[in-house]
Amino acid sequence: MPIDPQRANTRTSTTSRRQALTAAVSAVALGASALTAHASVPRATTSTNVVVEWNRILLSLVQTPGAQPARIQPTRDFAIMSKAVYDAVSASSHVIGVRRTSEQRAAAAQAAHGVLTAMFPGSSSGLDRQLTDDLARIPSHHARAAGVREGAAAAARVLAVRAADGSGATPPTYRTTGRPGDFRPTPPGFAAPVFTHWGAVTPFVLRSGDQFRPGPPHAMTSRPYATALNEVKSLGRDHSTTRTPEQTEIGTFWSAPIQNYWNDIADRVLTSRHSGTEASARALALLDLALADSTIALYDAKYTYRLWRPITAIRLADADRNRLTTADPTWTPLAATPADPSYPGAHSALSAAAAEVLTTLYGDVDFTVTSPTFPGVTRSFRSFRDAAAEAGLSRIYAGVHTRIDHRAGLLLGTRVGSYVLRWR
Repeated sequence: MPIDPQRANTRTSTTSRRQALTAAVSAVALGASALTAHASVPRATTSTNVVVEWNRILLSLVQTPGAQPARIQPTRDFAIMSKAVYDAVSASSHVIGVRRTSEQRAAAAQAAHGVLTAMFPGSSSGLDRQLTDDLARIPSHHARAAGVREGAAAAARVLAVRAADGSGATPPTYRTTGRPGDFRPTPPGFAAPVFTHWGAVTPFVLRSGDQFRPGPPHAMTSRPYATALNEVKSLGRDHSTTRTPEQTEIGTFWSAPIQNYWNDIADRVLTSRHSGTEASARALALLDLALADSTIALYDAKYTYRLWRPITAIRLADADRNRLTTADPTWTPLAATPADPSYPGAHSALSAAAAEVLTTLYGDVDFTVTSPTFPGVTRSFRSFRDAAAEAGLSRIYAGVHTRIDHRAGLLLGTRVGSYVLRWR
C-alpha cells in the first residue's frame, strides 16, 4: 500500500502549545544543529531489552555535539551496529532454552560495544561501563562467554567490511554552473554543499546507489513545477499567512535528523510489544539498513539532478522561463535550508523506507512521537505510513522542499525499504 501524502493525524500536547511553538520556531530558524542536545552514554539499569538499550545509547551519541564525524552520515553508524548485533544474535540461533537467551543478550551487548567503541572512541569509558553492567546481569558463565566471543567476532567482521565502503573518501568540491535550476549554496550562511561523495558509498543491501534512482524532476517551464513552487512559496514562508497553526507545528516538530525519529519510534514499538532479543535485532537491522541505503540512494539522486532549493527558486523565479511563477527576492523559509540539492526529499525518502519496513513487520499500530525540536509536544498516529507522509510534508511547511521532492522521496524510500525486506 503506497503512502498517501495527504493523510493527517491526531495529536496531543503536554505543555502550552503556543509557548512551545514560539520557542521551537525560533530555534529551527537557526538550523537543526542548534537544537542538538548534549548527551553522554546513558547507563541503563532497568531495561530488559539489551538491543533497544544499545540503540538508545547510539541515539544519544549521534546527538552529542562533536561526536559524529562531519563527513559520515549517522545512518551508517546505525546500520553497522544493527547488522553486527543481528549477526551476533543469529550465531546463537541453534542454542535452545535459557542458555540461548543469555548467550544472545551477551552477543548483542558485545557486538554493539565493539562497534561503538570503534566509531566513538572518546566515549569508550562510558561504553565499557555499560557493557560491564549488561554482562553482569547474565547469570550463565558459559553462555556469557560464548556470546561475548560471537559479539566481538560479528563487530570485527562488519567493521572490516565497511572500512573500504567509500565513506571516508574526500568529498568532491561542488561547483554550481550558475544556470537557472542548478543548486547553489543558500542564504543566510551560504554553507558549502555536504555529502557530495555519499551517493558513491557502497550500499549495505542495494546493488548500487543508483539502483532505484528516480526520474528527473519536472522541467522548470512546466505547470507541475510552478504549482509545486507556488505551494511552498505560500505555505513555507517564515511569516506565512496561509500556513495553519498545525502546519507550523508540523514544520517545526520534524525538523531534527529524520533517522533519529524512526529509531526512537522503533525502540518504543519494540518495548511496548516486549519483543525479545532476536526479534528486536532483526527489526532494527532491517530498519537501519533501509535508512542507510535510502541515504546513499537519495544522495546519488540529489547530486545527479542538482535541483536548486525553494529559497533560490523563488528569489530567482524570473529566470526560470515559467510564466506561472514570479520572483520574490526577499522570500525566506520557516526553517534553515539544508546544504544539499532539493530533489528528492530526505525526510520523505527515509520516512517511506522506515514505514515500509515497520508496516511489513507490525502492520498498522497506534503510536506517539516526540521531538527534540518541540519539547513537551507529542504527535499521535495510527500507522507508520501516516507518520511518514506527515514527516515528508513537514518540509514543505518548513519551506525547504517542494511537493515534487516529497513525492520522489516517498517513491524512492518505498522501493528501497521493499528491497531491503528481502535481505535474509
